[in-house]
Amino acid sequence: MGKKSSDSVKLRNFHSASWDEPVVMQLGVPGRRGQVFAKPDAEVVKKAGKPDSLIPRELARTTLPKLPEMTEPEVQRHYLHLSQETQGMVNISLFGTCTMKYNARVSETVAQRPFVAEVHPLQPDDTMQGILEILHEFDLGLRELSGMDQFVFQAGGGADAAYTNCVVTRAYHKSLGELGRRNEVITSIQAHPCNAATAAAAGFKVITLNLEENGYPSTEALKAAVSGRTAALFINNPDDMGIYNPNIKEWVRIVHEAGGLCFYDHANFNGVMGKIRARELGFDACMFMLHKTFGAPKGGGGPAVGAYGCTAALAPFLPKPVVVKEKDKYRLDYGMKQSAGKVREFFGNVPQVIKAYAWLCAMGGDGIDEASDISVLANNYMDKKLSKIRGLAMSNPDIRKHRLEMTRWSLGPMKTDTGVGTVEVANRMADYGVDPYWMSHEPWVVPEPFTPEAGEMYSKEDLDYWMAVIAKVSEEAYAEPELVKSAPHNQPIRQIKGDWLDDPEKWAMTWRAYLRKHGSKSGTAEKTAPSHAAE
Repeated sequence: MGKKSSDSVKLRNFHSASWDEPVVMQLGVPGRRGQVFAKPDAEVVKKAGKPDSLIPRELARTTLPKLPEMTEPEVQRHYLHLSQETQGMVNISLFGTCTMKYNARVSETVAQRPFVAEVHPLQPDDTMQGILEILHEFDLGLRELSGMDQFVFQAGGGADAAYTNCVVTRAYHKSLGELGRRNEVITSIQAHPCNAATAAAAGFKVITLNLEENGYPSTEALKAAVSGRTAALFINNPDDMGIYNPNIKEWVRIVHEAGGLCFYDHANFNGVMGKIRARELGFDACMFMLHKTFGAPKGGGGPAVGAYGCTAALAPFLPKPVVVKEKDKYRLDYGMKQSAGKVREFFGNVPQVIKAYAWLCAMGGDGIDEASDISVLANNYMDKKLSKIRGLAMSNPDIRKHRLEMTRWSLGPMKTDTGVGTVEVANRMADYGVDPYWMSHEPWVVPEPFTPEAGEMYSKEDLDYWMAVIAKVSEEAYAEPELVKSAPHNQPIRQIKGDWLDDPEKWAMTWRAYLRKHGSKSGTAEKTAPSHAAE
C-alpha cells in the first residue's frame, strides 16, 4: 500500500465469498458415487470368502447409513465453498489475552509424519525414543525459561494446567497433614478465570482481590487475605491490562511466610519472556500455554497443551508419568508414589509439544529476547495511535507508564455517545477483512472492552491497517450507528440471533438430532440395505 501511518491507510474493498452453502447432509442425489468399486474377483472370493461373510452378523448393518450420495467434484466444490466462506484466523488477528502466532507449515507437516502420527502412547518406551527425547529436551528448555526443576505436558490447555496446580497443591499440603485447614486460594479479579474456577473445582474456597489505584491489588489487601488457611496464590503478571505488579516478590514472600504456595499463570508471557524467570521471583510453579507463546495452534487447529512446571519440592506430586533420562535412553516413570495421579490420559498431546519445541529451537535465546522486545514495542506503538481515535478509552487511564504486550481498551465512551458497543464494532471489523478482536475475560471490569495483542509476528503495516479499520468503524459509529449495529454486511452470513441457541428444541449437535427435532430435510432419500449388508 505504501502508506506511512494508519491515518492514511487505504482500506481494501473486501467482501467474503457468499455461497449460502448447505451442510453436506443436505446435498446429494440417490445413486451418485464418488468412487465405484469393482466386485472382487472370483479367485479372491474363493480364498477369502464373500465380503458380507467377513463381518460378524451382530456387527453388520441392516440398513445403509444415511449419507449424502455425491460425486468427487461435488464434494470438493462443497468444501471449497465452505473454506471460502470461513475467514477464520487467517488474516490480521490481534486476538488479545490469547497470543495468536503463525503456525509454521513445516511443523504441521512433521507432526503428520508416521513417526509422530502413528505412535501409540502405550507402546514400549524403547520404540519411541525420539518422541521421549523431544519431550525431555523441551522440558529442559522450559526449565531454562522459568527456573523450574521439572515440566509435564499432560494438561490439555491453560485451564487444565491451572487444575494440575490445584491437585499438586492439594497433594503437597496433604503430605504435610495440613490440607484440612489450608482450604483457600487467593487470586485477583484480573487473573484469568481458570484460576478461580479450577481452584473451586478442586474444592478450595476462592478469595478474589480487586484492583486498586495502581491497576493491581495492594500489598495490604493481600496481607488481609493471607492466613493459616491459605493454600496458594494464583496470579498472572502482567495482567490483561498490560500492567505489571512490581511488588510481586513481596507478594510471594508474604504467602510463603504463611505456609502457602505461589503459582505463576504465564498466559501473558510474551512480553516478559527472556526477561524474568518465575523461580527467581520465588514462585513454586508456573504454566506456559504452548498454543499461545510457543507458536503451536489452538482452537480448530488444537487441541491445546498447558505445560506445567514446578520446583523439586513439588515434583514428587506431579501427574505421572514423567520422562526420565538414564544415560543415553529415555523412559516414562509411572512409579511416583506421591503423584497426584492424572489430570488427563497418557502423557500429553505430543504433536503440539513437537510444534512448540520446533518454535523454541528456531527462536533460540536471542530470538526469544528480541521477540519480547518487539511485542512490547508494538503494543505501545498501538497505544499511542489508538488513543487518538474517537470513542476509545484506555483502561486505568491515570496510569501513564508504558504497558507490556497488551492493553485493555474500552469503547465505553462510544457506547454512551452512539449506542455502538464492542460486539458491534467487532462484527463490523470483519467487513474490512480483519479478524474480530477478543474482548475480555469475564467479568468486564472495563466497560465495552477489547484487548488487542500485537505480539512479534505482525508488521508495522499490518498494525497500521488494523488500527485504520478501528478508526473507520469509529467514524461510522458516530455518523451512521445503525450501519455498525447491523454489521457484518460483507460476510457470507449476517448476524446470528443468539436467542435461538437458548432453546434446546431448536439447536442440534448431530444430524440425527437435527432430523429428530426438525423432520427430514436432508434432500437424501431413505435407503434400505438388504439384510446383513456389508458396507
